[in-house]
Amino acid sequence: MNEIIAFIPQVLEGLKVTIEIFIITLILSIPLGCIIALGRISKVKILNSITGVYVLILRGTPLLLQILFIFFGLPLINISIPRFPAAILAMVLNYGAYFGEIFRAGILSIDKGQFEGAEVLGLSKKDTFFRVIMPQALKRIFPPVANEIVTLVKDTALVYVVGLDELLKVAKIASNRLSSIMPFVVIGVVYLLFNSLITKVLESIEKRFGYYQ
Repeated sequence: MNEIIAFIPQVLEGLKVTIEIFIITLILSIPLGCIIALGRISKVKILNSITGVYVLILRGTPLLLQILFIFFGLPLINISIPRFPAAILAMVLNYGAYFGEIFRAGILSIDKGQFEGAEVLGLSKKDTFFRVIMPQALKRIFPPVANEIVTLVKDTALVYVVGLDELLKVAKIASNRLSSIMPFVVIGVVYLLFNSLITKVLESIEKRFGYYQ
């Protein structure tokens, strides 16, 4: 028990790194996802094709491989990125692709009559999109977005491969030092509590969309 108590400060340091990765990735990947979604539904073929290939590559390859490629592969062509920015870049590009497809599906799920009705009322395309389409799409896309956010919490553990001192690496070092599995149990509980908190927040936000029902 004393060893576990002594392990707590290291857990808090690892949790700090994990939270930083989670927040930065979320803040950057959601706007990127919006851009990708707009590109995917664009009538400009080249833009549609580029974003389509982007989504295919980022969703079709493992996130772990993408992290390794950015940190270890890019230096081979004289592009060196520090550990933390490399991990963030890989996470943002990956989740941007997933969010993009979720946003695209949400926008396309809105009945075409909504667009036609807005046009009849004389609304501009900008007003139609932001005042008519997006409020309805947000309710539909929130559950899958929330699911991706929860997954993001767990995927932060993958950055240990580039040497960042997040929760999983902290647990692995402590486990080797103590010759015990208990550090992994402690970290598992921390992830569970963190995800439970995120889930509660997301559920509270989702209830606010009830006025669309």
